[in-house]
Parts: sequence; structure tokens; C-alpha cells
Amino acid sequence: MKILTLLNKGIDKENSIVKPYIIAEVGVNHEGSITTAKRLVDEAKEGGAHAVKFQSYKAETLASKHSPAYWDTTKEPTESQFELFKKHDSFWKDEMQELKDYCEVVGIEFMSTPFDVESAEFLNNMMDVFKISSSDITNKPFIEYICSFGKPIILSTGASNLAEVHDAVNWIKPFNVPLALLHCVLNYPTPDENANLGMIIGLKEAFPNTIIGYSDHTLPKDMKVCEMATLLGSVIIEKHFTHDKSLPGNDHYHAMDKEDLKKFNVNLETAFEILGNFKIEALADEEKSRLNARRSLVAAKDIPKGKIIEKSDLTFKRPAHGISPKYIDDVVGKEAKVDIMEDDIIKKDLI
Repeated sequence: MKILTLLNKGIDKENSIVKPYIIAEVGVNHEGSITTAKRLVDEAKEGGAHAVKFQSYKAETLASKHSPAYWDTTKEPTESQFELFKKHDSFWKDEMQELKDYCEVVGIEFMSTPFDVESAEFLNNMMDVFKISSSDITNKPFIEYICSFGKPIILSTGASNLAEVHDAVNWIKPFNVPLALLHCVLNYPTPDENANLGMIIGLKEAFPNTIIGYSDHTLPKDMKVCEMATLLGSVIIEKHFTHDKSLPGNDHYHAMDKEDLKKFNVNLETAFEILGNFKIEALADEEKSRLNARRSLVAAKDIPKGKIIEKSDLTFKRPAHGISPKYIDDVVGKEAKVDIMEDDIIKKDLI
């Protein structure tokens, strides 16, 4: 399914838990190499992602030269946001168009998060949906500018309180565009105990008519955090993606690779096999149990032919080959057609 179709369809009223739309967030893990970027596209497709997402920015329009780091500096030692962003801001319109074209050949959806007006303008011609970063959730003029394109919005809610999320949603509402909100925690990496996946439920309760997803920054390990997020109702799962988790840099060490992504998809298959059908009904494999483990009305004593059956004449025992105990009120007061012996199962032809 394309992300546009998903967002236009809206929430699934019948099933609150569905297999998610998976976004492999490359960001700038290509580190300025178009060859590496295309490799990441290939590996995201191989791993089973529905979309691959990049980031489009220029350091000069994103951060002042005195912006301090907010990541783990033991993994990424650069102390200045400006310096780090400057290392990886070489991809612009031409590179994004090349990657967009390559994604179409590979058969995976292209996305990129804009971080300024210029990148939003050229990305508008390449994407059906805009993703807005958690870092811009309070950036009213930028949110309104992106909404002016009239396309669906995916908004991450990292480091926000509920009032701030409501503010952002209220800025988006007048544009009447489909919206998805992604629970997110802005720790790089996010310790499992800080994942706070319960906030997914909180978002669903606060915004019941909005698609809710999860943008993950935990260490990939066994991908259980993303699996749990899915089982809590995340319709979109976004996670940083790399070809080599051992590489230095802000977004490699907490990213998943293609093998993690494959494992996640295998885990999901198993989980949804176990979840099964959301419609409450007896399974075909339970028929033997229905017949033999349930009970029938049974004669508690000998009941002679012609006797009007009383409640004291009856008990209930397995198997369910006769009249169900739920019909006891219909049986009491009926006449015994034949002699019914103690422990006989009461059947319709006996009364």
C-alpha cells in the first residue's frame, strides 16, 4: 500500500491493530555518497520496508553555529549541531530527484523530510506526503507553509507535551489534509525504559480519528520495541536505517539494518498469526471441544413416561450431545414421551 492511500483511508474502525507501513529512515546515513544512498534504497527494499526516507537540509538554515549537541557524544563526538549538519548537507534537489527516480525503479516509496522552505518546495514535486520532524512541532509558520501544499502530513511528536501536540494539530486542521501522528522520544539512543510506548495509547485516546504511529530511536537489538508498538496500534513504524551499525556518527549506532528489518517482518508474521481474527467466533478446530467439553441437560433421576418434568429432575453434564442447559426453562414443564433413565442425556425426541 502507498502511504497516500493509507492516509486517505484513515483509521481502521474494525481492526485497531494492523500490519504497519514501514519507513526506513536513511536520513543522512548516506554521508554524501549517492552510491551509498542507492545501496540503502536496495537494502531497505530487501529488508521489507514500504518506504525509504531521507532528510533535506542546509546547515545554514537549520542551526546556528552555536547550537549544542543533543545526542550521545560518546558515539558522535561532534559538539555542534551546525558542524555535524554541515558534514552531510550536500544532497539537494538534483540528488533527491535521482534518488526519487531510483526508488521508482527499485519499487519502494521515496520520501524526504524538509527542514526549510526551499527543500519543501522542490520536494513537493517528488512526494505525495510530507513528513514533519519532531523538532519542528512548535514551528507554526513552517508547519502552515508545508500544509499549504495541500498534501497529507505525518508529524512526529518527540519531546512534546499534549498541549503542544494539540497546538500543532490545530494549525494543521484548517488545511483539511489527512494527518498521522507518530509517538517519538528524542533520546539518541532511547533507552528501552524511556520508549514509553504507552503514549501510543495516549495519542489514540486524545486523537481518536487520527492515524497513530511510532518513530523509534531505541537500539534495534531484537526489534521487540517496534513489534510492541505495532501491537499497541501503531499503523506506521519509522526507524533509522543504515548499511553498517558499527560506523561512527549520530544515526548509525541506533539504526536498524536490513537484517534487523527482516527480523522485524518475520516477528510481525508470527505475531499476526497468533493474533488471528479480530471477529469473535468459534474456530473450526474448536468444534470437537464444543461437542464434548460443553454440557447437556441430563436426567438427575429416573423420569417415568408421562411425567411433567421439574427442575429437580435435571442436572447438567458433558458432552453437549443433547439439549443445552441454556434451554432449561423450555424443558421444565414439558412431558416425558418415554421412560428416561437416570444419567440419560435429554434430547428433543424424549420430551
